[in-house]
Amino acid sequence: MRRFYSIEGNRQRLDGGAMFGNAPRALWSTWLTPDERNRVELACRTLLVVEEQRTILLEAGIGAFFPPALKERFGVDQPTHVLLEELARTGLAPDDVEVVVLSHLHFDHAGGVLASWEPDLPPRLVFPKARYVVSDAAWRRACDPHPRDHASFVPELQPLLASSGRLEIVSDARSTTLGPEYRFHFSEGHTPGLMLTEIASSEGPLVFVADLAPGRSWVHTPITMAYDRNPELLVDEKQALFDDLEHRGGRLFFTHDPEVAVGRIARDARGRFHTADERASLSGGVA
Repeated sequence: MRRFYSIEGNRQRLDGGAMFGNAPRALWSTWLTPDERNRVELACRTLLVVEEQRTILLEAGIGAFFPPALKERFGVDQPTHVLLEELARTGLAPDDVEVVVLSHLHFDHAGGVLASWEPDLPPRLVFPKARYVVSDAAWRRACDPHPRDHASFVPELQPLLASSGRLEIVSDARSTTLGPEYRFHFSEGHTPGLMLTEIASSEGPLVFVADLAPGRSWVHTPITMAYDRNPELLVDEKQALFDDLEHRGGRLFFTHDPEVAVGRIARDARGRFHTADERASLSGGVA
């Protein structure tokens, strides 16, 4: 038996033009309202899976590891480590998290595994017992980033994960740590080795879709971000995954959508993908 919870982390604000790269402002501003600096609010939501014998966290959000100047640059306004506070509301301490699955190692998806910034302390892992699961290609990219996305990584994070003795680097659809009930899809369009976790549930497969589709607006297959390394490939990858999930009654879990955590893949009368049966949160449903 598994229970699913959507857990909010620290939110951020990023430039709307960058988030909707190939879409004009006149269009994307009808989906997300920009502020006076042209930034849109983004969640950094994680999926908590509570099993009978263990607790699994899919991603960790942006966290609170940034020093003040970078918090301002990336629109992180909340002063505390929101993910840890929200986990505490479910009765969980950092020691209780046994597995953290990281779709990739960009700071807004992995920064939450670090403790809150303190001026006189070095970065450190906040989940002292967790095993960390990362794809081989994502790991290699983080350890040797391209100049185009170098700023998306936290240089101190990879050594901390490697030295923990609790890192599993995977290269196929299954993980030794997670076992056979969890399956990975891989994508190259946003960043090498983006790892999307699929979990079987009583309502059909649930896929943590990460930055393949950061929220509902990006389910429109032509819509991509300026941050995507290969936008045309990303469009093809979305088409293939959504085709598959529509036939299987699948749902997407969104990390960045500010309002919706989960939606079922559907098509409109013109054959375009969208989400149906949307939910703002998951609060312990059993699968």
